[in-house]
Amino acid sequence: MNLINETKLCVVIPCYNVSKHIENVINGIPKDISYIIAVNDCSTDSTQSILEQIAINNLKVHIVSHTTNQGVGGAMISGYKKSLELGADITIKMDGDGQMDPVNISKLIHPLLTGKADFSKGNRFRDLKALQSMPAVRRIGNLGLSFLIKAASGYWNIFDPTNGFTAIKNEVLAEINFDKLHKRYYFETSMIAELYFCNAVIFDVPMKALYADEVSGLSSTKMLFEFPPKLLITFLRRILLKYFLFDFNIGSLYLLAGIPIFLYGIIFGLLKFEEYDKLGVGAPTGTVILPTLLIILGFQLLLAGLAFDVNNYPKKQSST
Repeated sequence: MNLINETKLCVVIPCYNVSKHIENVINGIPKDISYIIAVNDCSTDSTQSILEQIAINNLKVHIVSHTTNQGVGGAMISGYKKSLELGADITIKMDGDGQMDPVNISKLIHPLLTGKADFSKGNRFRDLKALQSMPAVRRIGNLGLSFLIKAASGYWNIFDPTNGFTAIKNEVLAEINFDKLHKRYYFETSMIAELYFCNAVIFDVPMKALYADEVSGLSSTKMLFEFPPKLLITFLRRILLKYFLFDFNIGSLYLLAGIPIFLYGIIFGLLKFEEYDKLGVGAPTGTVILPTLLIILGFQLLLAGLAFDVNNYPKKQSST
């Protein structure tokens, strides 16, 4: 494809104890790639020496070494900064453990080359065969996390949001506030959340992940106990900025009206229930109907706000 030949493509590989896989990963990267940035995140195995040996024979390889372990997010921030420094047009993220098939790179960058998206990511949930090959714990965890991350990030059109096989236009990457990106397991989610404020269009690319002997850093404990509080903060920050600081629209009105009406209906109803329960008499019909109507009205307004938000994710404007 001519577009590929005219575009400077860069692959960033965060590396931590990937001595068994990294050589095969780099050797499998297509020749169309202009730069390969391997970020050694203070590995304790022979990853550094292997990378140095590879770089001797492959001049495309640039090594960035951390003196302290910073996590996948910290490694990617270093890699992204290096990609911007090299003047690449598109940056692709690949893990160093062999989970991601380099053959899918052309499919991943296609939406960016054709102007359909600013950021693309793999989606392992569009293929039944891929689902069967995915470990059950990851499959169940991703299903639950996907909905929560949709709500927190505002990108209701994507799935498998923790997928780390991604590509981004560097013109959009330059707008990202790297200080807002999480340096460890929450990196992919924080990246998507920041893209929302750049009004970046995200495109899902169906693909199959490869699972071998790699160990995932995303444990069930982190998903169950550490993700929800962070997602809540991400959600509240997005709503505040998007609907009350950066803009004020019909969705803002739905929230302003729906939240107090809904809460007042619940609180008023509970107080009246307790009051008449202590008196040992039934509450008057009007006293029962009023909080019920308030709860229903508030809930309907919140549903309308949700519907507005679902359809308000960043998307390409249709040409006229």
